[in-house]
Amino acid sequence: MPIQPAVAKALLTIFGQDNVYLDAADCWAYGYDNSKLHHPPDAVVMASSHEQVLACVALCKEHQVPLTTRGRGTGTTGAAVPTSGGIVLSLERMNQVLEFDPGNRSVRVQAGITNLALQDYLKPHGFFWAPDPSSAEYCSIGGNLACNAAGPRAVKYGSCRDNTLRLKAVTGNAETIITGSKTSKGVVGLDLTRLLIGSEGCLAIITEADLKLLPLPSDKNTFRVLFSSHTEASTAIQALMAQSHTPCALEFMDHHALDLLRQHSPLELPQAAAAMLMVEIDGDPDSLTVSSRHIENTLAALSPLEINCAHSPEQAKELWQARKALSPILRNLAPNKINEDVVVPIPQLSNLLTGLDQLSERYELPIVNFGHAGNGNLHVNILYDAADPIQDQHAKHCLTEVFSLVLSLDGTLSGEHGVGIAKRDYVDRELGQAELRLMRQIKQQFDPDLILNPNKSWPTES
Repeated sequence: MPIQPAVAKALLTIFGQDNVYLDAADCWAYGYDNSKLHHPPDAVVMASSHEQVLACVALCKEHQVPLTTRGRGTGTTGAAVPTSGGIVLSLERMNQVLEFDPGNRSVRVQAGITNLALQDYLKPHGFFWAPDPSSAEYCSIGGNLACNAAGPRAVKYGSCRDNTLRLKAVTGNAETIITGSKTSKGVVGLDLTRLLIGSEGCLAIITEADLKLLPLPSDKNTFRVLFSSHTEASTAIQALMAQSHTPCALEFMDHHALDLLRQHSPLELPQAAAAMLMVEIDGDPDSLTVSSRHIENTLAALSPLEINCAHSPEQAKELWQARKALSPILRNLAPNKINEDVVVPIPQLSNLLTGLDQLSERYELPIVNFGHAGNGNLHVNILYDAADPIQDQHAKHCLTEVFSLVLSLDGTLSGEHGVGIAKRDYVDRELGQAELRLMRQIKQQFDPDLILNPNKSWPTES
């Protein structure tokens, strides 16, 4: 329904005419994210300051208007889709570095800055922020925080929750809160920072963040390792994670993924290869030499088909081509594919992969698996033709069984993509009623009028 005239007038006063979209055609593009789900908002506003965000929330609270916050719309679960209409609040113009403190190893940024822009700012100073999602070029820091994004480096350096010191945010009560502290240690009060990270804008709107920085490693070594089965690769993953030299990346690709690379890329891979690991380690030259020797010895003891080690940045880039090429291939082959990011304990990876192969055979659908093996985090891609009603039905049933399989292995339904709409109705299969009741009560405290990103992240109370 159209925005009330009084609300529209107030929006123009808060944001200025050039930063308010009320025409349906202008609002259309802000009705979807990378999930391909779509629902148009009634209005879109572009914030440039915390004060504007605060005023917008106060306005929405007064008039009971649903408010959905978004960064760059790279999320895959529909968390930024305004399913209840109302107003979309874009933070993409809040993209500044506000304070850089190398002595404290921290940086304060606005939520709309992209991950890549932040990394480019930090690199000349010899620092980086650990989360490195594949969408780093486009995704915003606020979006990273909203779904607790991670990426390959999480195996060594952790996710957003592990690398954030303090947040500035606006609750659904139109109150400014500052959570955490600028210090790397602190135990005063409850940990509201970790509570807000991963909450997908349902509790409060993050406008600024103090992030914990790490020094850039001086060097890296990269290994590509091929195995004849996923069982052998899973054994190798456990062996690597059990030794004392932690990789900064430990990526996996299954036999379906390797088959696609053989068919649709110029990369040459032995036919006997049914699983691949990409192992990257970082550090100073002396420690790197020791770590490389330990990791190579660990891998060699398992008798893989092949171990390739990069001895230059150019060679490393070449080895990573297989992993980088896969996502574009999948998008071209099956633009409507189901892409999930489930996680299981590392010793259960082999059982997960065996179960996924069985589901693929039963439903006669390719299931391509790759991802961050060092965290037990796999991206499960169910390929199907959405225009085929039988395949569409099979894909939905298959997804339900994928989730059942993951939970039976003590896993979780989302590692870094969030919940949004896509997984919302499955959450009560992982969480009990007591936990869900507490989550709803917390939501009520932060957002008593339920205006912030409504109907996301967990099922509505029946």
